[in-house]
Parts: sequence; C-alpha cells; structure tokens
Amino acid sequence: MGGYTNCILEVNLKTGAITHSQLDNETKRSLLGGSAVAAKLFLERLDPGVEPLSPANTLFIMTGPLTGTTFPGVSRFAVCAKSPLTGIWGESTCGGYFGAQLKFAGYDGIIFTDVAPKPVYLFIDDDKVELRDAFHLWGKGIYAVTDELQKSEAGGKKFEVLSIGQAGEHLVKYAAVSNNGVHFAGRVGMGAVMGFKKLKAIITRGSGKVEYSIPEKARELRKELIKKTKEHMTAQSLKELGTDATMSMGMMTGDIPIKNWEIGEDLEFSETLGGHILTEKYLTRSFACYSCPIACKRVVKIKEGPYQTEEIPGPEYETCAAFGTMLLNKDLAAIIRANYLCNDYGMDTISCGATIAFAMECYEKGLLSAQDTGGLELAWGNVKAVIELLPKIALREEIGGLLAEGSREAARRIGRGADKLTVEVKGLEVPMHDPRGFHGMGLGYAISNRGACHLQHMDLYIEQGMTTYTEAGFEKDYLAQTSEGKAKMHYLSENLGVLASAAPICIFALGCITADDFTGMLRITTGFDYTLNELLECGERIWLLKRKLNNLMGITREDDYLPLKILSPVKEGAAVNSVPDIEKMLSEYYELRGLDSHGVPKRETLEKAGLGSYRGG
Repeated sequence: MGGYTNCILEVNLKTGAITHSQLDNETKRSLLGGSAVAAKLFLERLDPGVEPLSPANTLFIMTGPLTGTTFPGVSRFAVCAKSPLTGIWGESTCGGYFGAQLKFAGYDGIIFTDVAPKPVYLFIDDDKVELRDAFHLWGKGIYAVTDELQKSEAGGKKFEVLSIGQAGEHLVKYAAVSNNGVHFAGRVGMGAVMGFKKLKAIITRGSGKVEYSIPEKARELRKELIKKTKEHMTAQSLKELGTDATMSMGMMTGDIPIKNWEIGEDLEFSETLGGHILTEKYLTRSFACYSCPIACKRVVKIKEGPYQTEEIPGPEYETCAAFGTMLLNKDLAAIIRANYLCNDYGMDTISCGATIAFAMECYEKGLLSAQDTGGLELAWGNVKAVIELLPKIALREEIGGLLAEGSREAARRIGRGADKLTVEVKGLEVPMHDPRGFHGMGLGYAISNRGACHLQHMDLYIEQGMTTYTEAGFEKDYLAQTSEGKAKMHYLSENLGVLASAAPICIFALGCITADDFTGMLRITTGFDYTLNELLECGERIWLLKRKLNNLMGITREDDYLPLKILSPVKEGAAVNSVPDIEKMLSEYYELRGLDSHGVPKRETLEKAGLGSYRGG
C-alpha cells in the first residue's frame, strides 16, 4: 500500500523508551491520517478529562498518506494534543519540509508520552532514533536552536528542525511549534505542551521516499495538477504578493477586522500594509514549502530605520492584520519586527495580536491602568509599546504573565465586563476574517472543533468566489452577506475541508484543484478505490469523531457561539449593518449534521458514520 510507512514512533519521555506501532488498514481508509488519526488514538488511549499541562496529556505529530509525495501542496503534518489554551481538542498543521523528511526517514508519525526529567530533543536519522540532552538549547529562541542543531548534527546533510522557543518553555498558552523558524503549527498552544514535556526539539532527515500504489498514473496526474495550480488566479496572486495580497481586497469586501473588531473600514491600511507594499518595499525573494508550485512564502529585509534587519521571514496576512489593523498600527516595518519576535519566541501571531488588541481596549476603557501594565502605554497604534510587550509575554513577566493566558482567561481575571471585549470561540481567538462580511464564516467559527478556525473548512474559498466544487454538491455562487443557505454550504464545506488536515494538503493547493482531483490523488497514492462520495463521508466521520471527543471534554451547544463584537454591526464599509444570523444557521446545521439539541451527535448519526462504539462518555 502506498502513502504510508507503516511505522509510528512511540517515545516515552520519562523512561526514554522508544517503540514502534502501526495503523490498521481500516483506520487508514476511514480516517486517512493527520489530525483525524491523532483524535482517534487520543480517544482510545486517554481520559478526555486529562489536564492539558500534565504528564498524562499525549502529544501526537502525524503525517498522512499525501505527505512527502510529489503532488502539489503536500508538505503538511499535524501537531495535536489537548489544548492548554482552549481546554478541548487541539490541533495545528504545519508546512515546510519536516513532514516529508519524517516520512522519508520511515515514519508516519511520532507519539510522545509522559514528561522528560530534563530538557531533551529527539534525533531521527532514518532508523537511528534517540533522545539527546537539550540542556544547552533550553532558554534559546527558535532561530538559535535551529541554527545550532543544523550545524552540530548535519554532517554534510541538512536536518529539518521542529522546535519551540522561550514561550513554549514558559507555557504561554498560545506557544507555537516551528519548522526551521519559517513554518509554524501556530494555533492552540502545542508549543506549551512540548515545553511542559521538556521536549525542546525534534530533528529528522531520511533517505527513503513515499511510494505510490499506482505509480504509472502519479506522474501524469502530478503534471496536470501543477499546471492547473499555476494557472489558478489565487495561486498567481499568492505567488506574486504572498498571503498579504488579501489585505486590499478584504478591505473592500468587509473582511478585515479593525480596532479589535470595532471598525468596518479604513482604506489607508490597504496602502500601508497591503501585499503590494510588502513586495515593493521589503521583499527580497519568495520561496515554497516542499512540493509546492505556489511559493507564497516571503523573505524580507528592512534597509533602514529603527527596525533595520538582514533577510528574515516575512509576515503572513494574518499577522499583518493582527499586529496592524487590529491595533490601529500602519507601520509595516514594525509588523515585520513583531513577526520576527513572535517567530523567535515561538508564539501564535493571531492569538498574540488579538490578545494585545483586547488589552488595548481594556486600557482605553479603564479596565487596565499604567500601573497594571508596568508603565506601558497600551494606546491604539502605540507599536513601540507592543514591541516591548512581546518579550514580557513570552517570558511571563509583569503584564505579560496575564496576556500569556490568552484573551478569554485574561478577561476572566480582569473582570468588570472585560469578557465583552474578547473575540474568541471556545477560547481560541478568532482569525482575521470578519463574518459580518461573509456569514458562512461565522458558522465556521462557531462550530469548528478546535475553536474559531478558518482552515477546518473551505468557506473562505467558496463564499468569496475563489473556487467552486459543484461536483461535491455546492452551488456555483453564494451571496456573501446572507445567512440563507449557509448551513448547507458550511456542512458540505466542512466535509471537504477537514480532509485537508487528514490527508494532509495545504488548503491553498486544495483551493486550486477540484474535489475529483483530490480524490484522484488519494486513490493513486493509497490504492484504496475511493470515490468522491466516500471521501466526503470520511470527512463527515472525522468531524463527528472530533466533536464526540470535544463533547467528552465538556463541549455543548452553549459553546457554539459567536462573540458579541461579531454580532454587533459596523457603521462603515462594505459590511455595514450586516450581522450573521447564527441561531438560524446553527439550527439548520445541527439538523444536517445529526446533532441533538445539546450539540451531541445522535446515536444513529454515529452509527451511520461507523462510530457507534464512541457513543459513551
């Protein structure tokens, strides 16, 4: 069977024991891999009530059948555990080259149990696998760790490094995990789980390759899909301007959150923070993840001014909004600096920027004072204070210790109505796309299994007209600012989108091909005679599995909400007076998905999906 190595590393960090396991063929066919398999293994092995920052919480790093093949966009892997930020199922995916190298070394994934008695890193060089002392790396940032491990271990051949920075060591609830300081599994705090386990890094390289079940068809399909991807307007935009190309168009459609979601439009941001400005003023080159023809990644250089730097990774759109529009900051050079600091300390830029925006509004409204902030003036647009604040968050110093908890917990501790200023779902700060401009996205945020998420479904592509999947049951066009028909759209979108974290495949690449193309990739790779309908059923099964796991962790219908700010209309811009009807969409969605009034999958729903044994709890 192609696409799998049939070997998972199991590492007991307490004892140092390293063993092997593998997946059965039924699990492979029904769940593919990635975060879906991680959720299944978690549910089978762990008590859902486990504390996220405890020895009992298990960390899963999982590839899928497409990882390491040569199809476009197949660099990704998943990092999963119970989230310290949300307290529920946590997963984050990452691009780069680590996933492919792990497969080339002969492993479908790694499972880490317990806690190391002292800092360690895992060394993988084909079948040579061992835990090594990381005392000399503890306390260092991601760039220093990556550089040191690559130089000390390379032996003439490059290793891929997966590591955490000081934020993970200090258990910042939204600490990230990084591949080479460029690619990030950013969301839900997987870096804090690694930090608690005293696992500083994993390095890997391999000499093997991923086999196809039908190799004679793989080359032909690969050639066709690369051509199709390169010709797609979205891929061309991403290649030319990076993900920040979204800024200008989003400002015209009501997609960009401004001043902690208070303002609907400020066109000046398009001319100060947009992708064309990043490209013209700072870009030195672009680059790609493994096996990707898009090359949306940016390398930038600031030649003068207070943030002058040599070549460093450039910010994504989400960072430009989180540290730009959300904070009323129009200094793109300062955003590049903030992005670099978040990268090096290892912090999710979405949650970090959103939590700072929340703190700025608390400061404006008198819920935080200069005494609370250690003298930092957290006024709108004061980017100097933001730059000073980032190391305090990463190291949990002064006000940083509060903000390191994330906006939901910070609001709980502040009290006095601070919770009304947060913009989160299930504890995860909302990404930088405004559902007042696109109502289906609001349902996606409310119902997503890891908290507010724009990557566990295809709503962003479908609702904004970037692609259609009529073969998968979608209509050709959807009106943006209406809640009519969005429950069915999102239901279909989710069934397709969750497969992206199971196959896995980059959502940008998936958005440039058809659902039939995606089916062909999996059929040729695995040898399973998938039909599109079977894969969509697989997507439904994956969503229900994760939902059931979250139910066992305490999630009910009360947790499927949108924050007050998103349910409050803006007074300017393309989305003026437009608010999602979340109750209508949720009621229709629950019926489609087969959930009861408490938000729990019905018995017949689970049995139809082949999950009947997971009913209890």
